[in-house]
Amino acid sequence: MMTLDMPRPPILLKSLLLHQIAKPVIFFLSSLPFCWLLYAAITNQLGANPAEALVRATGDWTLRFLCIVLAVTPLRVMTGTPALARFRRMLGLFVYFYVALHLLSYSWFDMGFELPDIAKDIAKRPFILVGFSAFLLLTPLAFTSFNRAIKALGGKRWQALHKLVYLVAGLAILHFFWMRAGKHNVTEVFIYAAILGSLLGWRLTLFISKNRR
Repeated sequence: MMTLDMPRPPILLKSLLLHQIAKPVIFFLSSLPFCWLLYAAITNQLGANPAEALVRATGDWTLRFLCIVLAVTPLRVMTGTPALARFRRMLGLFVYFYVALHLLSYSWFDMGFELPDIAKDIAKRPFILVGFSAFLLLTPLAFTSFNRAIKALGGKRWQALHKLVYLVAGLAILHFFWMRAGKHNVTEVFIYAAILGSLLGWRLTLFISKNRR
């Protein structure tokens, strides 16, 4: 049976996580990929196909931040560091920020903002349909990430809504797999799948453990 009795984190770590500068630092670090991509685009450092580089990079960072967000609760519980929860909302919004950039890059550089062509492409190619579905599911999560939304929805309904992130994780991996499978390059897909599978498996184990008590 899983136990939640974990050692207390070092006082210094707790102080750093609770410090008023901690959130600005996390915001700054989370913004660095965007700043680099913007700089690289302006200075022509994205390679021979900058459009493809932007689409791929923003997709990769969406997956990375999704992994980070889903890792917050396991790390908080296993290390006995409740202060980590302070950053979950911000990190979740960065997931949406990067997926919005991913969609914008595809719509702009691949499709030239031609909405009829975008709609046809989404319907025609399953991996784009799956990715777009993940974006749609993330949208209400981003727009209900604030205290007023939690109060308006009520705690239980808000929690139920935000469990959609698990479905989003599955759709994100499927989107990535279908995109890479055509190029016979799925090693990175399996790495992300293993990370997300472990994080979701931890939650499932915790849920089963609680129900047996």
